[in-house]
Amino acid sequence: MESTQRPQVLSMVLAGGEGKRLAPLTLDRAKPAVPFAGHYRLIDFALSNLVNGGYRKIAVLTQYKSHSLDVHISTTWRLAAFLGNYVTSVPAQMRRGAQWFLGSADAIHQNLNLINDERPQYIFVFGADHIYRMDPRQMLDHHIKSGAGATVAAIRVPVEQADQFGVIETGETNRIEHFREKPESAVGMAEDPKSVLASMGNYVFDAEVLVDLVRRNASDESTGYDVGGDLIPQLVDEGVAHVYDFTTNRVPGEVDGVEHYWRDVGTLDAYYEAHMDLVAPEPRFDLYNADWPIHTSTRALPPAKLVVSPGQGAGEVADSMVSNGAVVERARVWRSVLAPRVHIEPGADVEGAILMDRAKVESGAIVRRAIVDKNVVIPSGVQIGVDPVLDRERFTVSDNGVVVVPKGAVLEP
Repeated sequence: MESTQRPQVLSMVLAGGEGKRLAPLTLDRAKPAVPFAGHYRLIDFALSNLVNGGYRKIAVLTQYKSHSLDVHISTTWRLAAFLGNYVTSVPAQMRRGAQWFLGSADAIHQNLNLINDERPQYIFVFGADHIYRMDPRQMLDHHIKSGAGATVAAIRVPVEQADQFGVIETGETNRIEHFREKPESAVGMAEDPKSVLASMGNYVFDAEVLVDLVRRNASDESTGYDVGGDLIPQLVDEGVAHVYDFTTNRVPGEVDGVEHYWRDVGTLDAYYEAHMDLVAPEPRFDLYNADWPIHTSTRALPPAKLVVSPGQGAGEVADSMVSNGAVVERARVWRSVLAPRVHIEPGADVEGAILMDRAKVESGAIVRRAIVDKNVVIPSGVQIGVDPVLDRERFTVSDNGVVVVPKGAVLEP
């Protein structure tokens, strides 16, 4: 429970994006509801950071294909209501006319009633689809101390990657002097010339500043109605936007000297590589920090089982994450993530793969460098990730050659 000494805070998690670049994983689910690391959903990371930090009044603004996301929130994120805590889905309610959310800023504007009801001093506005750990208390303390109207969380990235991010430039203080969206060229930080500060899509606002800003934005017909693309540049021009360097954030249980991790998993390749970061011998992101857990739903499933065939050995499972309820029978599984109830039959070969709930790989099948969505059976003899030409005829293949088998796909032997 939040201490009475802490400021009054409302959190808004932006979960209404279509996630087109993650298709086919988003064909029938919202992007924040996409499974991750076996039994998590993408939104669990943002929600866990807020809840662990003691911020437990959270509105999740949803829109596209939100059913599975709504179910996940209602069944997983039940907080103690008698203490005034809640995590609740808020769909587009058309309070200001017969229209969907036009953008993230408009989503906030259409839900100003939430702010009026709670009367917070400060408002967190977080994205719903990033993989990271962060103590938001430290960001809020920094914001209050700076006197800023808005603070943008930023992570250091190599200067040669500046064209992939919104880049923040500061002077001698933390006040943002320039905010440039995906610049073709950028100058490194004074104290770290090889890096630039890239926006993480996480913000904290003075409540009065945010309310005034979204009202002004709503009346501007030239706007894109976007928090990062429109609201923050406006506050930069007004001189009241500051930056918070994510590398200064320390969560309980974190090992000193470990690189701060944050990934926007907005593309199939980023989503895939984030999983490979987890199964590396020395993972770049550690899911096992008990002092700052990533929360999700728990299912009554038996432990994972590795089956030995009499006289034929146990197969090989290495550098992999195997979830509860998964069964591996004398197969080769290497650098892969197996979700609950995945079944790998004898003689199957799975390498560099992400297998979601109830996926099954039959005897003799090969799955390499692939994402296999829920309820898919890979029949005996079928090879995925072996013949690029054949893969492109049957499935979506990412820019970096990752094969994606959609949910419930029926494959011929």
